[in-house]
Amino acid sequence: MAKTNNLYQYGTLALLVPGLFKGTLKLSDLLKHGDTGIGTGDGLDGELVIKDGTPYQIDGHGSVNKLDGDFTVPFADVHFADYKKLFDVESTMTPDRLEEKVMGMKDWQNTFFSIKLHGNFDKIKTRSIDKQAEPYSTLVDCAHKQHEFNGENITGTVMGYYSPQLFNGSAVGGFHLHFIADDLSMGGHLLDFSTNNGEVSAQILDHLEQQLPVNDEEFMKHDFSKDDIAGAIGEAE
Repeated sequence: MAKTNNLYQYGTLALLVPGLFKGTLKLSDLLKHGDTGIGTGDGLDGELVIKDGTPYQIDGHGSVNKLDGDFTVPFADVHFADYKKLFDVESTMTPDRLEEKVMGMKDWQNTFFSIKLHGNFDKIKTRSIDKQAEPYSTLVDCAHKQHEFNGENITGTVMGYYSPQLFNGSAVGGFHLHFIADDLSMGGHLLDFSTNNGEVSAQILDHLEQQLPVNDEEFMKHDFSKDDIAGAIGEAE
């Protein structure tokens, strides 16, 4: 039986900071640990959303592509979905208001949890990045080349994770959210949204299982003490 309180994280967000973008885990192996999640692809190839066991990539052009099991990732978070409803959206909801309301309802600031909002969005803005070529640049440099996408009156799911500030670097301290439209017309890393209807649900995750790419020589030899990890994550995310 799947452990629904377990967050499986492959790699760390910190390894992306200096440009360690090489995909070192196949999706077929990642999906053994969860049917829901987010991440990025080999070479920072787009933004990933795993929904109902199906992995999708939102590429640098904004296209939503269904992925096969051979696609590789340098970083991803997954879990087995068992969401519980928190509340219905009945007034204008934005990312800041969503975070404030959820954190006001639950004393979950020191644990991991997944959050999901499904609804019709009056406006939504996302971003993605083109696949990078070696030699890779830094995460911040790549973020400056991001492509932004805007949607109006679109139904879909905002989904991602909250990580305690204690784990900033391993993950994004705070909320890290992606979006995918029901009709697969758009998606990506969430930048902004506005909605007046929808349902918010959440799932507490009090077990963290982290796997590091120990077979990747570049990762094993890199000196992360030279990187401004917190500053880079704050600027890029």
